[in-house]
Amino acid sequence: MTGATPRGELVSIPTDTTPLDGLLYEPEDGAHAGAVIFFHGNTMNFYVGPPRFLPPRLIAMGFACLAFNRRAHDVLSVRGDKERMEGGAFQTTAEALADHATAADWLAGRGYPAPVVIGHSNGGMMAAPHVAERPDTPALVLLSAGRGGPAETQRDGLLAGSRLPEMRRRAEEMVAAGRGDELMLMPGWWYVITARSFLDRITTVPDLLAYAPAITCPTLYVRGDTEPEATFPGTRFRELTAGPCESVVVPGCDHFYNGHEAQVTAIVADFLHRWVSP
Repeated sequence: MTGATPRGELVSIPTDTTPLDGLLYEPEDGAHAGAVIFFHGNTMNFYVGPPRFLPPRLIAMGFACLAFNRRAHDVLSVRGDKERMEGGAFQTTAEALADHATAADWLAGRGYPAPVVIGHSNGGMMAAPHVAERPDTPALVLLSAGRGGPAETQRDGLLAGSRLPEMRRRAEEMVAAGRGDELMLMPGWWYVITARSFLDRITTVPDLLAYAPAITCPTLYVRGDTEPEATFPGTRFRELTAGPCESVVVPGCDHFYNGHEAQVTAIVADFLHRWVSP
């Protein structure tokens, strides 16, 4: 650790619609270890979870850190017009992947062309195709990254759960009637979504394991022991990935690392110290 103190800059990254807001942290004595980019989980944002609790330690190691909101952050939000909502209820896979690429390009323009990628939950799942297309990525950290794939292969209770056929039919009818951007109440997390986004969620989400053979950089997969391996497949990912991979299970830990932030931070910092940090 260098003893450097963080310097955070509020940034707004342009897209073809709404900007991606976030914070760029840079060590006072320079980012001699490179940079880290964070991909947050579904319905989350840059100031909760790993994008909040990891940067202080990584900045002290000499990394610049970019934590930002995708256009689909939180569940629902408004920006200057109460008639125009945004948030996770409107998310599509294509938009999420585009936001990750846009933020990475913006970071390259700031002098950090090949950052370490750290993704939590859906952000980890979406990190796999991002990194597979960028072989110069120095390392990938997957924090409770979901298996993904079609709805039938995803965790029971996710989105429509046992009511998947019913909700699918309803969403298809709404889209066919030109009501694809209207909100639907869901029987479980994340509670509300547009018909168009729902159909996208159950058909286009990438399969994490399918991308593993294309990832050649060192990878760390972390999950809590309350999270089932079938849904959060760290062991199977380690077996399939083309590069060196470590899989760590944290005892007594949940999906959001509540009460285990320091332990998870130490695991991530140790991995990056061994594989990336000079």
